[in-house]
Amino acid sequence: MRTEPRTLLAWLCNRDKLTYRRFVQEFTRHGVRIFGSSSASPTCGETQFRRWTGGQLQGLPVDEACQVLVAMWPEYTAEQLFGPPPQGDPQVPANDLEERVRMTAEDAHDAADATATASISDNTIDELRDQVTAVAQGYHLMPPAKAYEVADALRQSIERHRDRTQVPIQQQDLMSLNGKAAALLSVAAFDLGFFQPARSLARTAAVFGETTRFTPLQAYAAGTLAYIAYHTGNATEAVNKATLALSYGGLGDVAHRRLQAIKARAHAHLGDVGSARRAILLSGEDGQGQRDELHDGVGGEFAFTPERLAMSTSTTALLVGDAARAEADARRALELIGRRPPEGQSSHVRASAAADLAHARLLADDVDGAAEALNAVWTVPAEARKTGIVVRTARIARHLSQPQYHGAQLPTALREQIEEYNQVSPPHRIGPHVGLLAIEA
Repeated sequence: MRTEPRTLLAWLCNRDKLTYRRFVQEFTRHGVRIFGSSSASPTCGETQFRRWTGGQLQGLPVDEACQVLVAMWPEYTAEQLFGPPPQGDPQVPANDLEERVRMTAEDAHDAADATATASISDNTIDELRDQVTAVAQGYHLMPPAKAYEVADALRQSIERHRDRTQVPIQQQDLMSLNGKAAALLSVAAFDLGFFQPARSLARTAAVFGETTRFTPLQAYAAGTLAYIAYHTGNATEAVNKATLALSYGGLGDVAHRRLQAIKARAHAHLGDVGSARRAILLSGEDGQGQRDELHDGVGGEFAFTPERLAMSTSTTALLVGDAARAEADARRALELIGRRPPEGQSSHVRASAAADLAHARLLADDVDGAAEALNAVWTVPAEARKTGIVVRTARIARHLSQPQYHGAQLPTALREQIEEYNQVSPPHRIGPHVGLLAIEA
């Protein structure tokens, strides 16, 4: 019979499924991180582990061991770890049961499907398809680091199932799903400021689209490559990528709007005002009522909502120096997003549009109006501050550094607030800052 844990440490090991071998691996890893690879780094033998988890100690282990254990479970003190186990875990979030139920459902489904050899159940593919759709539609609610983890776990699951079937139609379906997962990973990598991995993942998505003859995925990936290109100083490549994507057949109106908006921004980066304005007009056309499976069927991050279009057009207008158009489109983006229910509102789109509105007002020398617009930017949590927001606010800070604002209290305060705001964003905190310095310049 399994005995109840006598210490919180034993209880945590049971909860986290840490056998002695896995415990030692984690203990050693944290020890090296704290003390380095030296004799000062503590070790833990199996007998010692049994004493720790069995409540057989009088007092606490040596300080070094306690430091490592606290690093493994930072929410607890050493005294708590060697004290009695709790009746419940106060650190488990309220939605832990939901996560546990989801994992149980996945494990049970995998176990049922494991009987197949040369094929997998079509229900399994339907389940994976639903999961891809859920990630795409819930992307705007997740911090980019979390979105990356979720999409990568899904990609790995799809890969495992590809290895288990030799049925051509199932392979086709799984490759298409893998391409969609790669496309979401590319967006998340870009939002974190990892431009080269984002580019590689977008190319991976494009390959899967080409292999499966799924042109909407090819077009989406090419559009992503286009905006990565102009963010990294390759606006000509961006125009070429967007133009190529527009030549693919089988695209719906949403796909065309997205690609024309990207193309408009690329022309603006090149200083081609006429071409940028023509692309803006094309992006705003009603279309022919055409739909496709990716941009419309899956939607979410693959869609291109009216407020996102308005926000993108505002940014393009700023690049070509049309402050009035930029302000009008930013206001429209904010109005459109305000009409959606809270769960359908993207904090990234709202903050980006608000930053564009602030920038447009600064171009009209309305510093007070810019400060008011930036209030919507400050509300975005640090972990949700994506590359687009960081780039926009950095441009505002650069504008506020001009000589006419030197010594002025409000412009100086706004510039300093932006610098502090961006320093704790994922692109600055965990992303490759060198790339950001280039596009913020």
